[in-house]
Amino acid sequence: MKDLLIRGRVLTFVEEPQGIDDTRSYLTVEDGAVLVRDGKIAGVGDYADIRRTAGADVTIADHRPHLVLPGLIDTHLHFPQTQAIASYGAQLLEWLNTYIFVEEQKFAAPDHAAFIAGRFMDELLSNGTTTAVAYCSVHPQSVDAYFTAAEERGMLMIGGKVMMDRNAPEALRDTPQQGYDETKRLIGKWHGRGRAHYVISPRFAITSTPGQMEMSRALVAEHPHCYVQTHLSENRDEIAFATSLFPDAKDYTDIYASFGLLTDRTLFGHCIYLSDREISVLAETGAVGVFCPTSNLFLGSGLFDRDRFDRLGARWSVATDVGAGTSFSMLETMAEAYKVLHLNGQRLSPLNSFYQMTLGNARVLGLQDKIGSLHPGADADIVILDSGAKPAMELRMRTATSLAEELFILQTMGDDRCVAETYVAGKAMKGRRIAARRELETA
Repeated sequence: MKDLLIRGRVLTFVEEPQGIDDTRSYLTVEDGAVLVRDGKIAGVGDYADIRRTAGADVTIADHRPHLVLPGLIDTHLHFPQTQAIASYGAQLLEWLNTYIFVEEQKFAAPDHAAFIAGRFMDELLSNGTTTAVAYCSVHPQSVDAYFTAAEERGMLMIGGKVMMDRNAPEALRDTPQQGYDETKRLIGKWHGRGRAHYVISPRFAITSTPGQMEMSRALVAEHPHCYVQTHLSENRDEIAFATSLFPDAKDYTDIYASFGLLTDRTLFGHCIYLSDREISVLAETGAVGVFCPTSNLFLGSGLFDRDRFDRLGARWSVATDVGAGTSFSMLETMAEAYKVLHLNGQRLSPLNSFYQMTLGNARVLGLQDKIGSLHPGADADIVILDSGAKPAMELRMRTATSLAEELFILQTMGDDRCVAETYVAGKAMKGRRIAARRELETA
């Protein structure tokens, strides 16, 4: 495979920005380049300098004047809910029973799981997302479909089978032993294979008995290099139901803590109504609260309190939460994150937004050496963003005078149309996948 030289306006973060004027938090090169060799970044810097170090037969992809950034990262979404986006008029528990559990039963069919997995991965790539953490359905074949589709595209993806043994339709329930056995088998098959990472996934306390939670504890102890994901404190009715099922727990967070599920590789979706005690427990254990703004607004769940997480020293990330989340776009997600925090009297600078979508989310996953920034040795997962992709954006950009202003325009007005190209391990994917799908649809 020939070396690739990606030319454009390079932007990558090196630290979390401490304000909108924190120029030390990022590296930017106006006429920059990223040299890709064997799927890895071999060099980054000024185009003229990098061009001299590249071989004579290097392929040049000239994306000027667009921005060249690390691929975007999504830390919480549900691949079986791809066709359930925009399901009208219900809050969390009713929405699950009316729409989601019906949709997820379709994934017992391997052909359906494979079809949706392919479309799901292509939708991520169209939106510039190169890594995501996703729930599959209860069916092992859904996990196989998910990782197969990711492997075909060369993507670094994290996923796992949900475990549910109560308060769900019979067709979506396993047993504690079945959940353990199937998860263990899937970990053995997929975790560490190529770029695949497994996440142990008891859906949430409402759908797992104490017996299944014990089995989850055993899986986490036996596979400490796997991630853990579940849901926490999304909706007031959910909190009341969950705590009623575990009356000995101090609070919702203590349910998971009592089963040994709080680690520095645990991702808790939502975390809206946590007490200071609960956030402090997350801080002590290194567990991550995942902010899902479009989902929280769509289901009327509530507003995430980022400043309290920061004040108490707890880690947090940002995610789309498709399909309660209303877009696969991390740009659109950050637009809603800005508004949610604004309602809480908190600010989210565009520098912090782009840090969070890239290096910030990579750090909470412990993958900052591989993804989330453009540094030599990193995987060459790269997104090209066009700040003037829409007519209204092009017009607005004529008055932009700084990088921060441009990023805020992308964050506030942007969507998949702003993604000019997405590279996965150095291979251009967005245009290729769209063309292939159109060819299949017209055949």
